[in-house]
Amino acid sequence: MANEHFDVLIVGAGLSGVGAAYHLQTGCPRKTYAILEGREAIGGTWDLFRYPGIRSDSDMYTLGYAFKPWREAKAIADGPSILKYVRDTAVENGIDRHIRFGHHVTRASWSSADARWTVEAEVGPGKQAVSLTCNFLFMCSGYYDYAGGYTPDFEGTERFRGVTAHPQNWPQDLDYSGKKVVVIGSGATAVTLVPEMAKSAAHVTMLQRSPTYVVSRPAEDAGANWLRARLPAKLAYAITRWRNVLFGMLFYNLARKKPEKTKQRIIGMVREHLGPDYDVETHFTPRYNPWDQRLCLTPDADLFDAIKAGAVSVVTDHIETFTETGLKLKSGQELEADVVVTATGLKMQLLSGIEVVVDGRRVNMAETMSYKGMMYSGVPNLASAFGYTNASWTLKCDLTCEYVCRLLNHMERTGRPICVPKPDPSVGEAPWLDFSSGYVQRALAQFPKQGTRKPWKLHQNYALDMMALRFGSLEDGAMVFSRPEPAAVQRDMAA
Repeated sequence: MANEHFDVLIVGAGLSGVGAAYHLQTGCPRKTYAILEGREAIGGTWDLFRYPGIRSDSDMYTLGYAFKPWREAKAIADGPSILKYVRDTAVENGIDRHIRFGHHVTRASWSSADARWTVEAEVGPGKQAVSLTCNFLFMCSGYYDYAGGYTPDFEGTERFRGVTAHPQNWPQDLDYSGKKVVVIGSGATAVTLVPEMAKSAAHVTMLQRSPTYVVSRPAEDAGANWLRARLPAKLAYAITRWRNVLFGMLFYNLARKKPEKTKQRIIGMVREHLGPDYDVETHFTPRYNPWDQRLCLTPDADLFDAIKAGAVSVVTDHIETFTETGLKLKSGQELEADVVVTATGLKMQLLSGIEVVVDGRRVNMAETMSYKGMMYSGVPNLASAFGYTNASWTLKCDLTCEYVCRLLNHMERTGRPICVPKPDPSVGEAPWLDFSSGYVQRALAQFPKQGTRKPWKLHQNYALDMMALRFGSLEDGAMVFSRPEPAAVQRDMAA
């Protein structure tokens, strides 16, 4: 039986994949497409993670789609609300009818002679092998391994008599009410989990090796709610979105230009919340500068309030070993625990870990260079949606989707169905991300490089990206367009 063929195959039916489908339907209405989703549900991250209190750490006026106003009162939204938003978007636009659930993509092979990808997937519990073909492959599967999170090899874990859990694989029957809980970690997940678990646990301890910058902001955006009550929803949403984008860019640039002043301001706000007697120097003063790692958000100061109420303690130390009843720290202190949560991070994974083959040659993605933060040198007709590290994920994904639509329309209009980024040899290399977070550093060797100048250099700046992706020339010299060559011609060229 012949393989099904589509103009575009999207991999992933989460926030990015649903957004990509919407843009395709509106920007390239004649193109056929399907979405391959490895799981059995729409939502991606927001369906996978089920730990207590899961929420966004970005405001929904920038994490939401540019085309669909966020209408809820809370700007810092909980996971179920975000999941509903994504699913509603899919249903309202008929995108759900294009999704193939239970399709775990394993391999994608490009043929220049045919100008198409053959995408292989395993379907269902029996892992039945299927393949489909497409002219363009759009990877919207996120940046981490869905199979499991990262947990260090702690000494003595087998001795612990209590319950251990990782937020990515949260046990739905875990009852921690009235129990002593230790959450290992100080990142966004830990800062979310700790105050939520403290509502019913006997006590929660946030155990961290080193502090993280934590900032508070209101869960509800009073200005946005005021605008929404007085203006059409789309206009109110657009105004709030741009206000938040510009404020975020201003804050980030200030932090990079005046790191010490920004650091003191953030730490000063923590002192205002916790009072003069709290040891902010030990527990909330990082060794690095703001935005060397992502900042953590505590909406309505819920973490600080839980600390002041005595429901939460913060301990900054290193783990020596697990014990039968908890954890022994290198300082000699022992923490009793009935439940230990290892909020110790993600395992980053590029393109869902699929094998990429171009004209019979397996591509080592670590040897490629990232083009405009979305495509890869030497890899034709493939793009991936990847958001910002210093702003909301969806801001960059929306721009990426617009660019892909421009690219597809340009190839159709000019009769050149192949596009492949090719860097000038003089372009220098730099790490893909300039971020000191552990989950990034652990994975950098597996990821592409970025270049030292555009279009190979990542801006991490929405305004610059908007100009480049929405209005910049597609024929920039780095993107090479062509028509398919017969296999015999390719062999002659190779010889």
